[in-house]
Amino acid sequence: MGGGEEEADRQCWQENATGRMWRKRCSIENNYIPSSSSSSSVSASGDSEEEDMGFLEVTVPDMKHPSPELGPMPDGLSPQQVVRRHILGSIVQSERSYVDSLKRILQDYRHPLMEMEPKALSARKCQVVFFRLKEILHCHSMFQIALFSRVAEWDTTEKIGDLFVASFSKSMVLDVYSDYVNNFTNAMSVIKKACLTKPVFLEFLKKRQMASPDRVTLYGLMVKPIQRFPQFILLLQDMLKNTPTGHPDRLSLQLALTELETLAEKLNEQKRVADQIAEIQQLIRSVSDRSSLNKMLNSGQHQLLLCETLTETVYGDRGQLIKSKERKVFLLNDMLVCANINFKGQLEISSLVPLGPKYVVKWNTALPQVQVVEVGQENSTYDKDNVVIQNAGAKKHASASQSSNKVYLGPPRLFQELQDLQKDLAVVEQITLLISTLHGTYQNLNMTVAQDWCLALQRMMRVKEEEIHSANKCRLRLLLPGKTDKSGRPISFMVVFITPNPLSKISWVNRLHLAKIGLREENQPGWMCPDEDKKSKAPFWCPILACRIPAFSSNALDLQLGAVVHNPVQSSLLGFSAVSTSLPQGYLWVGGGQEGAGGQVEIFSLNRSVPRTVKSFPVASQVLCMEYIPEKSKEEQEEGKAEDSRAAADQPSAPHPTICLGLQDGSILVYGSVDTGTQCLLTCSPGRQPVLCLKHSPEYLFAGLQNGTVAAYARNNGGLWDLEAQPTCLEVGAGPVRTLLTLDDTVWASCANQVTVLDAASLQAQQTFEAHPDEEASVTHMIKAGSGVWMAFSSGSSIRLFHTETLEHLQEINIATRTTFVLPGQKNVRVTSLLICQGLLWVGTDQGIIVLLPVPRLEGIPKITGKGMVSLNGHCGPVEFLAVAISTLAPDVLKNDKEEEGGQEEKPDGPSPELSALDKPPAGEMRKKGILLKYRLHSTSHLPGQLLSVKDAPPAPGGSTLEHSEEDGSIYEMADDPDIWVRSRPCTRDTHRKEISSVAIISGGRGYRNFNPSSKLPACSETDSTLLIWQVPLML
Repeated sequence: MGGGEEEADRQCWQENATGRMWRKRCSIENNYIPSSSSSSSVSASGDSEEEDMGFLEVTVPDMKHPSPELGPMPDGLSPQQVVRRHILGSIVQSERSYVDSLKRILQDYRHPLMEMEPKALSARKCQVVFFRLKEILHCHSMFQIALFSRVAEWDTTEKIGDLFVASFSKSMVLDVYSDYVNNFTNAMSVIKKACLTKPVFLEFLKKRQMASPDRVTLYGLMVKPIQRFPQFILLLQDMLKNTPTGHPDRLSLQLALTELETLAEKLNEQKRVADQIAEIQQLIRSVSDRSSLNKMLNSGQHQLLLCETLTETVYGDRGQLIKSKERKVFLLNDMLVCANINFKGQLEISSLVPLGPKYVVKWNTALPQVQVVEVGQENSTYDKDNVVIQNAGAKKHASASQSSNKVYLGPPRLFQELQDLQKDLAVVEQITLLISTLHGTYQNLNMTVAQDWCLALQRMMRVKEEEIHSANKCRLRLLLPGKTDKSGRPISFMVVFITPNPLSKISWVNRLHLAKIGLREENQPGWMCPDEDKKSKAPFWCPILACRIPAFSSNALDLQLGAVVHNPVQSSLLGFSAVSTSLPQGYLWVGGGQEGAGGQVEIFSLNRSVPRTVKSFPVASQVLCMEYIPEKSKEEQEEGKAEDSRAAADQPSAPHPTICLGLQDGSILVYGSVDTGTQCLLTCSPGRQPVLCLKHSPEYLFAGLQNGTVAAYARNNGGLWDLEAQPTCLEVGAGPVRTLLTLDDTVWASCANQVTVLDAASLQAQQTFEAHPDEEASVTHMIKAGSGVWMAFSSGSSIRLFHTETLEHLQEINIATRTTFVLPGQKNVRVTSLLICQGLLWVGTDQGIIVLLPVPRLEGIPKITGKGMVSLNGHCGPVEFLAVAISTLAPDVLKNDKEEEGGQEEKPDGPSPELSALDKPPAGEMRKKGILLKYRLHSTSHLPGQLLSVKDAPPAPGGSTLEHSEEDGSIYEMADDPDIWVRSRPCTRDTHRKEISSVAIISGGRGYRNFNPSSKLPACSETDSTLLIWQVPLML
């Protein structure tokens, strides 16, 4: 089936004659002669690595191929040409350094070890350690030869992208790097074992390191191949940024980025799987062969989702810290395992090669029985009357006074102390009222003293709130099941872990929550990977079906779904667990209705794990489309303002976010967001033609109409759309305008099988191109990613990719080849919805099946490079829409105490001016301004009493700016610090990330259907309009 599938996915990539000649020339110049034998086993006898790749090596002197060198810079170059020349120089220098490092590994380590007598390392172990390094060197030697000729002619051609495409799109490159990456952990293990058992080998490594000019260890050299493609990606991103549109190298650079990103993604995934297997094997070795845990781990049914070194803390009965110890905690897909870490070996060895730990399993428990308990939320987490809680690790005290159910586990005492302070403040307020009725004057019994009491209590409450928040940020408290006591009551024990930073805490809570959802029947499995062996498991990052809910609260009417949008609104009341487990914060607007009758809008709150309806209202006609329009950013608001800042401040501010609705009767309605009352701000009717689609640009609101017209509404002075004025109408064809797409400076409008490109500023048509050869195949959906646009059509099962700049048709994919794995024989498939989110192309079909296809995330061409996955959860009818809900976690949630103390002071969150500065408390307390108070209902801002001194905190100078997004290539970086590599400690750069996104995908259609033939769930349930919501693991 795989071969037929590849033929069905008609690829439109063209490889020019120069690329083919280059490959042939390089293979001849490097004297590669195909051999008849081929093997890929690392453990094969003998040392000939060349036989493993199916090639025989003929040595070529280096002088035959000099390294590439840029000549003197010619005169008259533009600034961009100068920058491109410098980037090319960086590529040349980086490649030269990399090739030198590969040669050092072979010449300084492999060759001496092979020739050494007596052997410090056997020939077979040498083959394991240096597996595929010679082939990697050969690949880059070939690349250097071609780079030499390209550099020599740079000032006349200025092309480099096609060279990367031709060099790194070959399967041989992926094969050798995959073998190397997958073998890396094994190679390090062999080196570590040899260091511990053979002093002569250890001495050899130390001498080689000391003899090298840069003192780089063997580990430091061998990790370079893992880092090579991320470096290439960053260099090509810089090159692309300095390559103008229309340049002959631009499309080639975008294709090169696609090839390198795809290669890096595959290597990352293979490295992750290899590390997962190594970790589980290390864990299995620490468990008794006869234990049930050993049998479960050896069954092959367990997937490692997360493992990290955490610090377990044990508290006494008064909340004091008794002891703390590092543990390795493993989160599997259905169980949680905690192990002691036992490091053995000499310190000098760990400086040369990472030392892996040995584990001793402390406890393991089934995942459904694990509960996360936040400070102050104990009573709502478990049945207090029927559960006895013990503090794990603390000595049992037999005193009768402690036989009650009240326990103190350190930080929970803070919440009790806060409640006591609140009660005391209420008493002091009553005393203050009584003091105010005194007729006489008494020392230390007057209003000034009483108000000082109130002020002091409020200050103590603020400190206690900060302590509670700090306790939650990096403290993971888990309630685990234990044995029953003599009376038969279950005994649970609390385990408290300190995470390295708040990001780690959020990651653990999020993964624990999603792993539990993943155990539900509809997610066992939730996705099918269409491989020939059908044994491939869905990766750990795949979306998980979190819930399915009716789209409309009223079941009396048969309402059809029309559109959905997400209105992101952050809530300051959500605690750490809620932030980590809830759907993206904000509201979900769902519109629909009955054809020829009225419409309906349903608004759901997403600030929880299951959406809840907060408002429902009718509209005059069926809702066909919706568009969410965020408020202008600060930069956009500042553009065009008067030079006088004071005058600018007096101008009316930009409107709040709005939601635009397009109706069947031709009306356009503009609503305010839920937080501003959901009032209808504007209404208009551009004609009696149904509004099929809505899109906005900074200056216009575009409406695609049934009669082939695009109506453009400009903004008025208040910032809203001027719907009362006559819109600018643009004729794009005779048929309906089914879909619109706004790009940077253009708007694409579809009519039949044609797409018209409009200038977003002048509203003039630039050009029209044919998107499909069949005139009956109308363009129904357009979605952009990187430098490409994917399109779906009203007939046929194919989707097509076009370049945003040249409008060239680049790729065509037949979706039916994927859906036949779920519904065999059903080849008449039509695509009904499209969505691109976080490197995945979601495709909804008229059969209710949803297909997931991987696409690159960066600025390259979003071509589909894998077979993807098919959801086993879908609808009974067509997937009417696919939408994404995304919100950003507040930056302050991710800060740890050290960052807060060392950072700039920020204004506190929310309307609490008394939290700003109260008689200058200690510096450590004053600096913790950037907090999200998770117990807002207990905040001092809601307490009675007059405040004596209130002053605003000084604004943070300079303001905070977000760091680069995923487009900087950092998502591919691999940790090269041995401590990170072995102990799974987070990279220091991760602690400074300011933006973490929570993502959910929403699909809408008739009913719910489970396509798993072995599932006991009903094949096709209710036919009412239903929403399926997938939660995506936090991208940390």
